[in-house]
Amino acid sequence: MIDAIGFVARTAVASVLVALAAPAVAAGPAVPVPSVDVTPHRAVYSMTLASAKNSSGVIAAHGALSFEWGDSCDGWTIEQRYKLQLVFAQNVEVEITTNYITWESKDGTSYRFKVRKTKNGKPEEEISGTAELDGAKGGTADFTLPARNAMKLPAGTIFPTQHTLLLLERARAGDRMVPRVVFDGATAEGASLVSALIGRALPAPEAATDALLKRPGWAMRMAYFGIDKADTAEPDYEIGMDLQDNGVARGIRLDYTDFSIKGTLEKLEPLAKPPC
Repeated sequence: MIDAIGFVARTAVASVLVALAAPAVAAGPAVPVPSVDVTPHRAVYSMTLASAKNSSGVIAAHGALSFEWGDSCDGWTIEQRYKLQLVFAQNVEVEITTNYITWESKDGTSYRFKVRKTKNGKPEEEISGTAELDGAKGGTADFTLPARNAMKLPAGTIFPTQHTLLLLERARAGDRMVPRVVFDGATAEGASLVSALIGRALPAPEAATDALLKRPGWAMRMAYFGIDKADTAEPDYEIGMDLQDNGVARGIRLDYTDFSIKGTLEKLEPLAKPPC
């Protein structure tokens, strides 16, 4: 969940690019985390403007994010649809949509991704490809769109779902800071360094009537850096999230340099697990 939202933050308003220092990257093999049992689910969030500096020019924002985390027996699937309308001064409006589909093997070694972005109803970018990892040796990403291009992935890289599972496992262990290089296929620029801060533990909400929401979790915050900017103090953007131990996010916040977008959970339902 975390990295899919990270994808939204990077692609939805990439032109409108908080500071967490990026510690050394913790390398290691990409392997499944057996003690984390996530629940396949579909969640819908309403997106609104949380705050904006005068220098941003943004006076309003609204939209929706639909997120599906599925189980395909041998892998995890993510299907995400995002639509955001930004309103600037002088009533200038920009509508951005992003459709994002991925499959990630449960052993953390294989990944497929497809992205389509539009701006004001016109196609803006399509990205697709595959990636393979070989533990501490790193791996390779093969882009078929926008142009065929192969790139090396650094040692210690992991894919998005493995990253989310890793953070949940580290949260249970009481860790506070987890830096890792993550490849999600969001852009043709490659992987990102994600410096995650695991905050306070969150109890299961007593008032919740949905069994999916009656789970404990943690407040988390992720700072995203380009690999070539990992030694800077300022990330490209940050994400705040209340993430439950079953993988459900109760709420999200996308923080850019000059404005922030808040995601409020509006609808949640479980997805059936396949008879593996």
